[in-house]
Amino acid sequence: MDRRRLEALLEGFTQRKIVVIGDFFLDKYLEIDPKLTEKSLETDLDAYQVVGKRCQPGAAGTVMSNLVALQVGRLAAVGIIGDDGEGYELTKALTRMGVDITHLIRSQDRFTPTYTKPMLQLPGGEEEMNRQDIKNRTLLPERLESEIIEHIKEAVADADGVIILDQVQERNCGVVTDKVRDLLAQLSDASREKSFFADSRVRIGEFRRVIVKPNRYETAAAVGIEENPTPERAREAAMTLAQRTGRPVFMTMDKSGIIVAESDRTWSVPAVRVEGPIDIVGAGDSTTAGSVSALVSGASLAEAAAVGCLVASVTIRQLGTTGTASPQQMVEAFEGTGDLYAEVE
Repeated sequence: MDRRRLEALLEGFTQRKIVVIGDFFLDKYLEIDPKLTEKSLETDLDAYQVVGKRCQPGAAGTVMSNLVALQVGRLAAVGIIGDDGEGYELTKALTRMGVDITHLIRSQDRFTPTYTKPMLQLPGGEEEMNRQDIKNRTLLPERLESEIIEHIKEAVADADGVIILDQVQERNCGVVTDKVRDLLAQLSDASREKSFFADSRVRIGEFRRVIVKPNRYETAAAVGIEENPTPERAREAAMTLAQRTGRPVFMTMDKSGIIVAESDRTWSVPAVRVEGPIDIVGAGDSTTAGSVSALVSGASLAEAAAVGCLVASVTIRQLGTTGTASPQQMVEAFEGTGDLYAEVE
């Protein structure tokens, strides 16, 4: 893959539609000035004083932010959030980004999943305090499950690519329930020209007929081998997982890049070497966004993995925030790789 090929793929992003299905969270940052801390008159506990607040989409919303930065032509969100203040903030942010939220259901029966992050404002920068999580820990009501299934069918109909993000660890409590996962397998089988690509916290081995993106430890767990496999054992496990899913596997290998596996062969795609301090928060989501955008624009599996690695190399340089990468930053990052991807095709 040379610069001309990369630029052709990036140009293709603008002509594509990608649908993101899954658990949309709100990331809420509360800026706390420790110099203003008071004692509560009622409890005698410290009362931290919030002097600023910022909100941005998280989880599936982080993937969406990356797709927006990559200038993908059309984007649609499919999920379920609460009819609450956090839901208002989330939909406002997604709308401001230009995302179609027609298929984002708001329900009084659910919370808007939220990561609240108190951030101490210190002379040397911000320091995160204990996070507070709001998640749905009860089963998704059948009525909402039926409703989201219909929304998925409608949203996917004219999509080029579909990203599935299964963030909620409790089974059948998030958007990607067992029934939804089965539906996605059926839709993928019926639309082989579309790229279906899934990432899951704990159920990556249960997806079928879609590309999956586990790390090597998740791959090992999915196929039932030792928890900390050698690179060679991980490569074998990825091929086994590809046999089970019926689709390729993009197995992330930390600083070593990505191993792309089919049932009978693998490719190693190296990561971009980054000097200096890094922040890996959101790196996996940026890899997903880059890889899928490339796939739907005509990239080979190896090229898509390389694009994913390039996006991540840009985002991890952005400290203290969940970073994104623009096409221009992608080209600049590629220029600094020398002949790293010369043999990727």
